[in-house]
Amino acid sequence: MQDHPVAQLIAAADAAINAEDFDRLMDFYADDAVLVIRPGLNACGKEQIRQAFVAIAAHFNHSLQVSQDAVHILHSGASALALAKTRLNAGQMDEITREATYVFAQDADGAWRCTIDNSYGHRLLEPPPA
Repeated sequence: MQDHPVAQLIAAADAAINAEDFDRLMDFYADDAVLVIRPGLNACGKEQIRQAFVAIAAHFNHSLQVSQDAVHILHSGASALALAKTRLNAGQMDEITREATYVFAQDADGAWRCTIDNSYGHRLLEPPPA
């Protein structure tokens, strides 16, 4: 499914994150999109999402690199669910792999936009650490 337009968008969004090109990154999101920053904390809408990515970049001393090991797209009509193995690297931290879920909607012009960006996937169902 790497040739699906949504998979290509995810790769382009990763490149924008890695380059800290947050203006370009916002083109990938729907106006009312939701980004899971961490379990229990979401950013809603492009303004909050952009602010979150700026803060995330600063948190990782501008060394965050995001990539996908695998992406599988489930597509029906104007909706798509992307399941991905997301890899995060930054500075001296150990590499993190997450099983992410992303939801995309296709607009009237045929462009795909991310409506839900959840790099934590099913981990949101786990109880918070004590």
